[in-house]
Amino acid sequence: MSFRSTVESMSKIMDDMGITELDLERQFLFGVYRKHIHLSKQSGATVAMPAFPTSDNAKQTNSEPAAASVSGYALKSPMVGVAYLAPEPGAKPFTKVGASIKAGDTVILVEAMKTFNPIKSDKDGVVKEILVADGQAVEFDQPLIIIE
Repeated sequence: MSFRSTVESMSKIMDDMGITELDLERQFLFGVYRKHIHLSKQSGATVAMPAFPTSDNAKQTNSEPAAASVSGYALKSPMVGVAYLAPEPGAKPFTKVGASIKAGDTVILVEAMKTFNPIKSDKDGVVKEILVADGQAVEFDQPLIIIE
């Protein structure tokens, strides 16, 4: 059974059993694949497959979408890729909730096609919420950080 089939099967089982979150890990010759799956009754299973290998330091900080009550400016991803909150594993994160940032400050890296692209703040403000986890796959135009 392929890994994709395994993930899809696990997603169906999770939905049938009422489980909403699962962390998968599989070791390959060229690295370790890690995937956090979150099920939502509105949209079904999330089974997107990011590029191999993912970060060994993928900690779940806050992958839930921003609540409707959160106000502020949403800094969005300009590309599809993998988001990293620090310049390297174990390093201090670029920013944290409550931190003051200025326009032009790097707040996240998005890796696309083995290139790390710095995502810079468009405006001055305070980081209200970080919407992605370190090592999480992100889509084009997905909100990454809320700045107030």
